[in-house]
Amino acid sequence: MKGALRTLHIRCGDDIRDKLAEAGIEGDFLSFADPAWLGPPPASNAWIAGRAALIAERTGLPRQRIRADLGDAYWRLARAPADYGRIVLWCEHDLYDQAALARVLASFAPRKKLPRIELIAIDRFRGIKRFIGLGQLSVAQLASLWPRRKRISRRQLVLGARTWAALRAPTPELLEALCKSDLRVLPFLKAALQRQLQELPWTKDGLSLTERNALAALAKGPRSAAEVYAEAQAKRDPQPFMGDLFFWSVLRDLLEAPRPPIAVSAATRRTAWHKRVLRLTPEGRALLAGKLDWQTTGPLERWVGGVAVVRGAPTWRWNPRAGRVA
Repeated sequence: MKGALRTLHIRCGDDIRDKLAEAGIEGDFLSFADPAWLGPPPASNAWIAGRAALIAERTGLPRQRIRADLGDAYWRLARAPADYGRIVLWCEHDLYDQAALARVLASFAPRKKLPRIELIAIDRFRGIKRFIGLGQLSVAQLASLWPRRKRISRRQLVLGARTWAALRAPTPELLEALCKSDLRVLPFLKAALQRQLQELPWTKDGLSLTERNALAALAKGPRSAAEVYAEAQAKRDPQPFMGDLFFWSVLRDLLEAPRPPIAVSAATRRTAWHKRVLRLTPEGRALLAGKLDWQTTGPLERWVGGVAVVRGAPTWRWNPRAGRVA
């Protein structure tokens, strides 16, 4: 690649960094791993500190390390249009990647002068039965994607900015309106945003899709948290996007609720979270049977992007039959 443009590769994680180098695809690498789907969004004047605190609370990772990594990522993202002649965005189809893509595009949208920005985005790969992400691909398979990159247009930048605003909005109306609009310039965005809306309480039982999948994974008996994660994400979720630490935070909220639908076996309470054995409680079985609405039991506060799911807030719900917010 002698004489090529100075290139920055941006990906929401480190999973392909070394493989790109092995493939001979030159350039610097930026891991922009802020989970843009995760709420609540902090005040703009405390963005880095607020995001670091939120991610640390949800994952259990050290806040100072997260803050340092996020600070570096946002600084490099802001500098990228001036420092590079080409920026290449690598992503797949899921909510994590599509939300991160929107966040990055939104940061570039106000700029009048931009370098060449290119996108590599896929939702499948020949020979892989269930494609989940770019991290599954070999060095050779990643290299085969390089010629398929396409230049980002102004329409895509504008749509990224609109999407980022909708993800931070205090009601789901902007997200739903986006889902009803023409999103073909970012072909994987609609399904990803619908997956975000499915994290709202559902009309039939008050559970989010992730919460229901977790309970369903325990329907046949006790299982470890790691087994619940594998079952819920790999087999039940139509578009898995949540890493194991974020999934554990969902289980933790269920365990700590006033009327928990799951419980930890006494013998495993002090083990690492993924080894803890979980079982359904009577509340959990009632939820799966459709005999109880989770929101009537006073669950812990949670957020779907900028939408608060908490007692006293407007009761936004996902209607699976209508395929829309109710």
